[in-house]
Amino acid sequence: MQTVRKRSVIKLIGLSALSVAALTACGKKEEPAAPAAPAPAAAAPAGDKLKVSFMYVSPIGDGGWTFQHELARKAIAQKFGDKIETSMVESVPESADAERVLRDMAGQGNKLIFATSFGYQEFVQKAAADLPNVKFEHATGYKQADNVAVYDSKTFEGAYLAGIVAGSMTKTKTVGVVASVPIPEVVRNINSFVLGAQSVDPSIQAKVVWVNEWFAPPKESEAATSLINGGVDVMYQNTNSPAVLKTAEERGVYAFGKDGDMSAFAPKAHLGSAVIDWTPYYSKVVEDTLAGKWQSGNFWWGVKEGAMDLVKIADQVPQEAKDKVEKAKQGLKDGSFAVWTGPILDNKGQEVLASGVVGDDAFLRGINFYVKGIEGAVPGAK
Repeated sequence: MQTVRKRSVIKLIGLSALSVAALTACGKKEEPAAPAAPAPAAAAPAGDKLKVSFMYVSPIGDGGWTFQHELARKAIAQKFGDKIETSMVESVPESADAERVLRDMAGQGNKLIFATSFGYQEFVQKAAADLPNVKFEHATGYKQADNVAVYDSKTFEGAYLAGIVAGSMTKTKTVGVVASVPIPEVVRNINSFVLGAQSVDPSIQAKVVWVNEWFAPPKESEAATSLINGGVDVMYQNTNSPAVLKTAEERGVYAFGKDGDMSAFAPKAHLGSAVIDWTPYYSKVVEDTLAGKWQSGNFWWGVKEGAMDLVKIADQVPQEAKDKVEKAKQGLKDGSFAVWTGPILDNKGQEVLASGVVGDDAFLRGINFYVKGIEGAVPGAK
């Protein structure tokens, strides 16, 4: 069962003036702390529904990040039926307003709450400390607690697969990325896209334009235009709207969908969509919670777990590139391939991974540099 409250929660706590324009980032990630001990859990009493709520950073109509979370919410509502009741609130800024929304969700009886953006991290920690009987799941974060787990999708794998296609389609040998907020997650995706392109042609160069917001369609479009004017003919993005893809369609170049299937927004420009499927993870968490087996931890799922894929690859993409994508997918599934395998150099010529060395999770979560071939420097990086 699902209940779509959307703005009703916000109204109850005086947040009706929230707008997408208020979205801001909460800064850089720090080094992960040691995992917290699993929280004790009890199965839901027979006959009681588990109330589950989701907090979104952008509108559900963004076509990407939040849209995919919403699809997964609907999927688990259908899968578990009368065992659960779900609700959601969209367009919640990464500010103190987020903490008020979380507390309101708990006050309405939700015992499992998903906070779906990195900038919610500190507000999740504050709310969770006062609400030990509520289980919190925080997307893309790293801070855990007895009743807080963190989770993420290996979006860098999707970015790499898109990069393979980009490398086969660029004529200018210059690809570009419209980037959101300069945290390791985003920098990792930029680099992985370029590594994928360079796996086809090592001479490929890349440009990056930052918009410093997750969802800002006008800024995303402006950034895409800047890249195109700079000679980029294939673009990727780490933002939440299809604005980059739409701009590519208008200017006669290529781009990718990100997080959701964006093929319908720009059928001529669309080369493929790097899609996240949150349903497998959400299903597991709900099932564990219902059984009294919920645990804290740090969960990172990708192609292997069915949480990440590159879909709707365009007909004009050469078959050789499609075959290379499928080979990489299979390698990610069976463990015979890893995106971050040395030798890899940064754009200053320094070796960051030696030949044959595979970057571990600690390395991947701390990336704050550009790989060889990308212009400029990561904002704020030393």
